[in-house]
Amino acid sequence: MLDVAAREVRGTIDAGPGEVSTAWIASSHRVAALVLAHGAGVGMDHPFLVGFCRAMAEHRVATLRFNFPYMESGRRSPDPEPVLRAAWLAAFAEGHRRSAGVPVFAGGKSLGGRVASMVVADGMQAAGLVFLGYPLHPPGKPERIRDEHLYRVEVPMLFLQGTVDPFADPAHLGPVLARLGDRAVHVGIEGGDHSFRVRGQHMGDLDIGAELAEHAASFIHRVAGVD
Repeated sequence: MLDVAAREVRGTIDAGPGEVSTAWIASSHRVAALVLAHGAGVGMDHPFLVGFCRAMAEHRVATLRFNFPYMESGRRSPDPEPVLRAAWLAAFAEGHRRSAGVPVFAGGKSLGGRVASMVVADGMQAAGLVFLGYPLHPPGKPERIRDEHLYRVEVPMLFLQGTVDPFADPAHLGPVLARLGDRAVHVGIEGGDHSFRVRGQHMGDLDIGAELAEHAASFIHRVAGVD
């Protein structure tokens, strides 16, 4: 098994209002790279993202995860949208620089994935998008669907969603996926909530993230045109 922990390289990038931390995990014979952003309430070193990224390396996908500026400075409230977008563009440029010519994908957990989709809709040249729990609407408020920009995304998108995720009611997610058509691939994690935890299943966040990697890697390999 690949000793991916030993391959993690810590660094920083200029995200506009200041530097933010990054973590690059290389992969031997990599076929793609994935730049990944965290959710609203936890940073890039949350066990869920660490487990996911380590497992992705075993599937020949290198990863670069990063912090948004608010998380880097210890604040709880997310940055304004322009700041989040600027950080994403800087991180993607860094991932592309490290990629050694393989296709570069973008994605993230919840907020991180949504911002990724926004900058891709506006022209960031990702090969595809990987959503680890897309926040389609606030919990209990399905009328506030955040989907308008998704229809401007022209690259393939993977929606990994828990079937009881309060941020993505299946009755409202279904029509969005139907409208996106062949651009969207949906994988439902039965019983999973927004953190992909399943009631009665005693599994840590590190392992939950690692289990999702197989789905993401399969999607990335297909889009990249590799076995």
